[in-house]
Amino acid sequence: MAKSDPQARILAAVRAIPRGEVAGYGEIARRAGLPGRARWVARLLAISEDPALPWHRVLRSDGRIAFPPGSASREEQARRLRAEGVALVDGRVQAARAARTLDAEVWGPR
Repeated sequence: MAKSDPQARILAAVRAIPRGEVAGYGEIARRAGLPGRARWVARLLAISEDPALPWHRVLRSDGRIAFPPGSASREEQARRLRAEGVALVDGRVQAARAARTLDAEVWGPR
């Protein structure tokens, strides 16, 4: 992959998302060295014909699926994410709870 090929960098960043994890369009753009180009990421994913590309792991920055409710694309993305163990509620990824800190364990409520 040539460093000067931004499309290749975006696709590489998408391919690097581990199974069962997600990233936002903006985060993918940053990882590809293209901060502020989230829409470019979305457009590139929309036209990609690579069946092996894990496009379903890319979401809006708030953890929501970008496709409209009830659309076939939204249902397909949700199905693929659930198959990888990603929890969704109303089209939004449910983030794991943060680990408790030592202070919370020592000083928090019992």
